[in-house]
Amino acid sequence: MEFRDKELPKAVVETDLPFWEKRSGKVRDVYDAGERLLLVATDRISAYDSVLGSPIPLKGRILNKLSLFWFDFLSELVANHVITGDPVAAEPRLEEFAGELEGRATLARKAEVIPIECVVRGYLSGSGWRSYRESGQVCGIELAGGLRESDKLPEPIFTPATKAESGHDENISFERAAGIAGRERAEFLRSKSIEIYRTAADYAAERGIIIADTKFEFGVSGGRVILVDEVLTPDSSRFWPAGDYEPGRAQNSYDKQFVRDYLDEIGWDHSPPAPALPDPVVLRTLDKYAEAYESLTGKRFEF
Repeated sequence: MEFRDKELPKAVVETDLPFWEKRSGKVRDVYDAGERLLLVATDRISAYDSVLGSPIPLKGRILNKLSLFWFDFLSELVANHVITGDPVAAEPRLEEFAGELEGRATLARKAEVIPIECVVRGYLSGSGWRSYRESGQVCGIELAGGLRESDKLPEPIFTPATKAESGHDENISFERAAGIAGRERAEFLRSKSIEIYRTAADYAAERGIIIADTKFEFGVSGGRVILVDEVLTPDSSRFWPAGDYEPGRAQNSYDKQFVRDYLDEIGWDHSPPAPALPDPVVLRTLDKYAEAYESLTGKRFEF
């Protein structure tokens, strides 16, 4: 889908529901609704740990809808936090905010979040590639010599990171992850994360998309570990078009690498305040997110 000649709705940069306490991340507004959480995906976009000066209209809807698709697709493999993707129907007091929340809100069960980013890499890219060039390792995992940027790894690897409320997540070894979460739980997270990645990567490959790497978040609810936050979106994953794939270089992507590349081109030093994005970059980013959604779900993105 191309948005260049379409009239786009006003971007939702921030929400303000007066009856629940809110905390805001880089992209999501999270409301404490008693025994539940209301997660609202705004149109904010971040890069290099800063929220940029320009939102991407409709981005939040795409992220939310794609996450709901994956939560449902993976539901027999792993339990998740979703109660409903139609919170307005479930919570009458949200009706006056229906237009603002449409397509971008999920009502979820609360969970005690495990403070580890569960990163799975199937290809050598990003910080993994940088680490490999320096040490031949990624998060303490020794890899074969002679690998190129974007090479497919013989097997997916689990490369956890610490969760940061602000600033950049830090890649850590499995041993350190086990020290944070406990060994038994860390081993479960490693096994389950790789299983989810394999399942999703096989599905995406049939639809012309390579999932190079992704990150999952898990929490504990009712005594069991469940999948929370977002899952397999362009914000949390590297999606590459399979038809353009060529190891030995950086890849074209459906994720926000396009935005990072623009910011590098203009020489931003990654220090706040973050710059605004010109309209062509905003629209091209939206095109990429929508194309990923449509390829993966088989549905046209309507707004």
